[in-house]
Amino acid sequence: MVYDYIIENFKNGEPIFLSELPGESKDYLRQEMKKLVDEGKLERLYNGVYYLSYITILGTKGKISVDKYIEKKYLETDGKASGYITGLQMANKYGFTTQNPACYEVCSNEASTKQRKQEIDGNTIVVYKPVADINEENKTALQFLDLMSVIDKYSEISGAELVNKLKKYVETVGIDFSIVKKYLPLYPDRVYRNIYDGGLMGELV
Repeated sequence: MVYDYIIENFKNGEPIFLSELPGESKDYLRQEMKKLVDEGKLERLYNGVYYLSYITILGTKGKISVDKYIEKKYLETDGKASGYITGLQMANKYGFTTQNPACYEVCSNEASTKQRKQEIDGNTIVVYKPVADINEENKTALQFLDLMSVIDKYSEISGAELVNKLKKYVETVGIDFSIVKKYLPLYPDRVYRNIYDGGLMGELV
């Protein structure tokens, strides 16, 4: 039974994609999912995406985990890297700014257009098409280049503090500059300048 499989394999708040469920007939699965939604066992986020109905410890209706949705939909496909967080959210995560992003920004192979917005449970997700297909090997290099394209816009630190923070980020994430050099020509000139200003030119030589 579909519901038994869902209970065993999915947690509260975790998005359930129709493509993850066993069954040869998608029409049958859709009918079963509709039935479960009608019975109040599942919530439908939108066509093809569901989550378990549950009540929180505060007694309120449980919601879907947007972070988990983004991870499943845009960042990882069949266990392989297919995207990464970018923009202000990334700058905040690594301590370059204290600004909290108003939306989620991701770069993903799932993107079919240069940029598109998606509203999920009151949250805005902006999805960008990458300059090249993202994979496990180039993910951190492309994410680094994205960061360097906006670092002058978002960073609240400068000078020696910025240089030290960037070097710590490069070391923590494990940036391979031979891969960075491969994709650098696909980015605007300011990226090269920001790498220079960030004290990382020696890494490119």
